[in-house]
Amino acid sequence: MTNVLVIGIDPHTVPGMDGATLRAALDAELLRFADHGIDAAMTLVALDATAGPAIVAALGERTWDVVVIGGGIRKPEPLLTFFEHVVNLVRRHAPDAALAFNSSGGDSVEAARRWL
Repeated sequence: MTNVLVIGIDPHTVPGMDGATLRAALDAELLRFADHGIDAAMTLVALDATAGPAIVAALGERTWDVVVIGGGIRKPEPLLTFFEHVVNLVRRHAPDAALAFNSSGGDSVEAARRWL
C-alpha cells in the first residue's frame, strides 16, 4: 500500500484560529486518502522548537512514498507547482519520498497523487 505523510501546523497552536473546526477539516481530508487506497498519517506541529523533533519522529515511523507539506508551512500559492517540481528534482537523491505541497487542507490527497 502507498504511504503518505501530511505535515502541517497544529491549528490549536495558532492564536485567533478556530482550532476545532480546522482540525475537523484536516481529519476529514486524512480520511479521504483511504478512498484512494492510500495509507496516510498526519503530523501537526506548533511553530516552535518542538516542530523539528516531531517531524523527524514522524518521518522515521515508516517508509513514506510522498510527504505533503501543508500550505500553512509554505507559501506563496502562485508558485506552488513550480516549487514542488524544483524540490522534487533535488529530492531524487533521497528517493524514499517525493515532496508534494497542498494549497489548502482540503487538497492533500490531490497533492500526494500528483507524485504517486
